[in-house]
Amino acid sequence: MTSTVPALGTRTAEGSALQAVLLDMDGTLVDTEGFWWDAEVEVFAGLGHALDESWRDVVVGGPMTRSACFLIEATGADITIPELTLLLNEGFEHRINGSLPLMPGAARLLAELAAHEVPTALVSASHRRIIDRVLHSLGHANFALTVAGDEVERTKPYPDPYLIAAAGLGADPARCAVVEDTATGVAAAEAAGCRVVVVPSVAPIAAAAGRTVVTSLEEVDLPFLRGLVPLS
Repeated sequence: MTSTVPALGTRTAEGSALQAVLLDMDGTLVDTEGFWWDAEVEVFAGLGHALDESWRDVVVGGPMTRSACFLIEATGADITIPELTLLLNEGFEHRINGSLPLMPGAARLLAELAAHEVPTALVSASHRRIIDRVLHSLGHANFALTVAGDEVERTKPYPDPYLIAAAGLGADPARCAVVEDTATGVAAAEAAGCRVVVVPSVAPIAAAAGRTVVTSLEEVDLPFLRGLVPLS
């Protein structure tokens, strides 16, 4: 876990108990899910295997080791998980040279959270080397801390990354709003006890208790997030 700026004290607004906002990265703030899939297709093509498009829904949003393990088993490729992880990270990094396309509404939401000094964390299953590259586009100063998938013992879909982020901000997970785009991330956030906003990127996700589904980050602003965590 890396802090990018000093952790902020929690703030609440009248009528809301929101203490912090925790945001996923790939597919939520930056339009990179397609880059990951393209990297996976290219790497396996080099190994002599074609990936089935239906597998995209299986690997999206998951930790690197889980995705790598699934693809190795599905294709029978002769490669180890560490070797494949290295190739996938390199393939992804090659595709993100320069600025990255942000998801609609992402820049505005981050600016709004920063302007109101809402404690905010970036919580990703991607590795630290990837997060640090992407932060050049997202802005380091927009996050009090960042949590990478290779810095926790158990990453998404386990709750650990979100529990660590909430603790790092001095916040109660039940008073945190999480913004996610995949079922894996949603499972992690809900297991941590957070209120969840879902902006599906690849596969549809149904609304449920404690979970709100929207079509775009353009529908999400600070009053919206505060409304998810009312005063009890």
